[in-house]
Amino acid sequence: MTDRLPRLGIDVGQVRVGVAFSDPDGLLASPWKTLKRDPKKNSDLRVLVRFIVENNVGTVYVGLPRSLRGNHTESTLMAESFAIALAQDLASERVVVDVRLIDERLTTVSAHRDLHAAGVEGRSHRKIVDQVAAVAILQQALEMEKTLRGPAGSAVDRPARQSTEEH
Repeated sequence: MTDRLPRLGIDVGQVRVGVAFSDPDGLLASPWKTLKRDPKKNSDLRVLVRFIVENNVGTVYVGLPRSLRGNHTESTLMAESFAIALAQDLASERVVVDVRLIDERLTTVSAHRDLHAAGVEGRSHRKIVDQVAAVAILQQALEMEKTLRGPAGSAVDRPARQSTEEH
């Protein structure tokens, strides 16, 4: 964990990617944006890399959805692949950022419930539910950082820099 740098929380879905960020002290998670998921062209990843660089983000937490029993699902594999791709894109830009996976069971369900309780109509949920879930992921990570006195979740391995020298 890098002190005094903002953190990013990401909720990866098949259609959308919710993004939240924190203040440099890691006290409060706030919604930023919902991106259209783009696994073919990776425009969502490019937007994230640019935001991370421009805002000097120190740690990125990607929500890792698991079943209620803690098993891996298709969504788990999608989130892991997204986190690895993000780490690779950051490494290719020579940006050193800690990308971590954090258990996020039920954050989307909780986000829908919170929006309903706040009086937001069901049709409007789709526009912001991913951001609300990303806020929940990031806020959980920030609380864990305080308890652990260090980073939460598990690190995504940074890709090794490939040598361009011929042997």
